[in-house]
Amino acid sequence: MTPRERRTFWGCFGGWAVDAMDVQIYSLVIPVLLSVHFLADRSEAGLIGTVTLLSSALGGWLAGALSDRLGRVRVLQLTILWFSFFTLLCGFAQDGTQLLVFRALMGFGFGGEWVAGAVLMGETVRAQFRGRAVGSVQSGWAVGWGLAVLLSVLTEQLFAPEMAWRVLFGLGVLPALLVLYIRRHVTEPPLLRAAAGAAGPPGDAAAEAAGAGAGTKAGFLAIFAPPQLPVTVLCALVGVGAQGGYYAVTTWLPQFLAAERGLSILARGGTLALVIVGAFCGYLFGAWLSDRLGRRWAIVLCAVCSLAIVIPYTTGGLPGPLFTALCFPLGFFSASYFGGLGALFTEQFPTALRGSGQGFAYNFGRGVGAVFPFLVGVLADALSIGFAIALFAGAAYAVMAVAALLLPETRGQQLIEAA
Repeated sequence: MTPRERRTFWGCFGGWAVDAMDVQIYSLVIPVLLSVHFLADRSEAGLIGTVTLLSSALGGWLAGALSDRLGRVRVLQLTILWFSFFTLLCGFAQDGTQLLVFRALMGFGFGGEWVAGAVLMGETVRAQFRGRAVGSVQSGWAVGWGLAVLLSVLTEQLFAPEMAWRVLFGLGVLPALLVLYIRRHVTEPPLLRAAAGAAGPPGDAAAEAAGAGAGTKAGFLAIFAPPQLPVTVLCALVGVGAQGGYYAVTTWLPQFLAAERGLSILARGGTLALVIVGAFCGYLFGAWLSDRLGRRWAIVLCAVCSLAIVIPYTTGGLPGPLFTALCFPLGFFSASYFGGLGALFTEQFPTALRGSGQGFAYNFGRGVGAVFPFLVGVLADALSIGFAIALFAGAAYAVMAVAALLLPETRGQQLIEAA
């Protein structure tokens, strides 16, 4: 990568990592919140997860539209500050209702960060490297998830359960420091300025302001105009499958390990570490595969493999050694399709609509997928967590594969030509 591409990469990578850390903290504290009776039951725990994802879906769509109006970098900074602040407030919640409100507000920023970062990265990196670069940024999620698990284990060892989860949420304010790096080293992509007909060298304030307003000419509802509507709908369905499958698995995985596998906090941490290492490798594999195989078929292959792993993992009653052996492939394939998702969405929309279109597609999926954690919690009370995870994740993977097949292949597309 060029120096400019490299600075943008690390800014977006860091944003995705700290986003993941703050998001995954909640799933890690569910067992503690249930054990100390801060939350009444699994249904309430699932409801908080679902409301967070619903608000993040709305926040992501709004952030996408704002990134067309205000600029990718500015919105990236605002969303990081937003979700860091409200994660901190979660540590001061006095009951489940307050926690739900704080997590819902946190969700607005969490949803917006992915859109701003993915569009920024997709527009900055050259076409021949776009799949690998945008997909590799997604691997930051595994890094942030791993950091959340590490901090969870440490806080539960150092503090009483009633205090440990509050300290963990308090540490969620640290990602705000990343904004200092982004302000200093990351600038708007030249492509956005070009879409507005603006001139000036990279980093020029006037040119960036002009480019940041490119999307205002078309309006964010233009993604529903007849020529663009079929692509918007199919991208949204891909988002439903991707988000629904992922959150059905990861939101309830710590509780599944505790309740159905009987693992202690240290054993859960070790098991999740295997899943996270697998996820990190999966992100990178999916990024490489999207450039090698094409955007559509990379997602289809990863969806099929995810389905083949999640069903025996959650419902097979596997013996300990085999269960442990499947942790790595579970993380690998359940994350791999995200490696190609950002590039796929970036290339489906013209520049003036890219933030709005990509934000809607990804976050419509998140909004529908947000219902999955709640439904898993409800079904888990009637049957089992494992069966509920397998049912909803499997349905999501099937939807994603079919929708991806119906989209046009865009590997190698020059974005300036699509603008």
